[in-house]
Amino acid sequence: MGLKLREATEKPRPRLKPINRDQLVLRPMNVERLVPEDHEVRAIWEFVGRMDLCGYYEEIDAVEGEAGRCAMDPRLMISLWIYAYSKGVSSAREISRLCESDSAYQWLTGIEAINYHTLSDFRVDHKEALDELFTEVLGLLSAEGLISLERVMHDGSKIKAFASADTFRREEKIRAHLGAARQQVEQMGDPRWAEEVSPRVAKAQQRAAREKQERLEMALQELEKVRGVKSGAEAKEQARVSMTDPEARVMKQPDGGYAPSYNVQISTDAKERVIVGVGITQSGSDYGELVGAAEKVEQNMGETPDQMVVDGGFISRENILAMGEREIELIGSMGEHGASQSVGQMNRRGIDPAFRPENFRYDAHSDTYTCPAGNVLRYEGKEEQPGRTNYKYRACRTDCQACFFKQKCCPQNGAKGRCIVRGVNAAVVAAFMAKMETEEAKAIYRQRGAVAEFPNAWIKDKIGLRQFRLRGLVKVGMEALWACLTYNIKQWIRLCWRPQWA
Repeated sequence: MGLKLREATEKPRPRLKPINRDQLVLRPMNVERLVPEDHEVRAIWEFVGRMDLCGYYEEIDAVEGEAGRCAMDPRLMISLWIYAYSKGVSSAREISRLCESDSAYQWLTGIEAINYHTLSDFRVDHKEALDELFTEVLGLLSAEGLISLERVMHDGSKIKAFASADTFRREEKIRAHLGAARQQVEQMGDPRWAEEVSPRVAKAQQRAAREKQERLEMALQELEKVRGVKSGAEAKEQARVSMTDPEARVMKQPDGGYAPSYNVQISTDAKERVIVGVGITQSGSDYGELVGAAEKVEQNMGETPDQMVVDGGFISRENILAMGEREIELIGSMGEHGASQSVGQMNRRGIDPAFRPENFRYDAHSDTYTCPAGNVLRYEGKEEQPGRTNYKYRACRTDCQACFFKQKCCPQNGAKGRCIVRGVNAAVVAAFMAKMETEEAKAIYRQRGAVAEFPNAWIKDKIGLRQFRLRGLVKVGMEALWACLTYNIKQWIRLCWRPQWA
């Protein structure tokens, strides 16, 4: 009886719906409703549709009425890359995968798959068209009132190259690797070798071998360039370049370390922080990049900016003169450029602070200097430098040799008397230095960081461009241009497209 009671009180086993993952499902899909009306992918598609893409269409070989496979629409490819960069995706393989799973990518492609080779080739195959595209985007943004060119802030940023420090080699090693690469290419030309692998694999391996040989040949050319900027036989002998990205250079990073990098120069209009100029250089210093940046802005916009604001790394007398010739007002930190002889030089020469140049008394009437010990220094000659004339004054050798303060004044000068240099800046340089002492110029300079450094930070943080995926100066420049193009379109979305949905 107890058994019957237990069986009567037990609950029946629950009946669950089975999960069948092996079945095929046909489901209707409205592609247009994959993304909402205010989704930014629609804004990108709309913006790209406003541009003249003739530079891309002219390069398409497939035409109506003739055999061949249809080409991908450049408007679609551009929109895909811009949307991908805006989401921090810079891999062609990843974009190809997302086109099969992500609703925004599916909306763009119409649920069509796109091969990653097609995406990768499109990114680097149309340099001139990409330059024209960037310029046209600036024209559209200017028409929207987002660019004024009244004040342009310029800054440089180091971005790591797609190469490691271990790939840097001297000439002997590069030539050894080049010989092996050439031998490998010759072996691949043998028909018997091609029979051992499939035609597709053989073609891919041959292409990889040729590219490796070309990189090593370029490495030897870049090695000569590196030697050309080094001084001393030992330094030239020790010169090294990367075998994977020969055009990359070792540069100091913001964290204090060193890594193979490129120097990205970005000019930003101060009105709405739109990027109006992009450049790539192999120089680790910003010193010589200001003139090129001004020319790039003029090339893109058709006119020069009224004012350019830069940090101390761009300020030199040469740049001050160059900006004056272009009638561009320059704002920047002069730093120590105005000093003819630095404190460090005085210390290295063992000169006592009491006998430094500022303690020598100048007499304009007689054009002489008098040292703290009472000896007279007379005019000896002058030296012309860009934006500055240095007038030299020297004391009599016998006066210095007999002077009680010789060890404090000129301890390392045993053959000649003490020399003083009086520097006179050119009018343009003097006017710049005087202007930078005013509160108005200082207030403008304090705005530089918020404008000039913002695009660099945004590109590295939002786009994730802390290291390039491409190699070589040309391709790296195109990758930087894609990132800046994305940044500008995002600014348009924020300032012009989003407000209509508010």
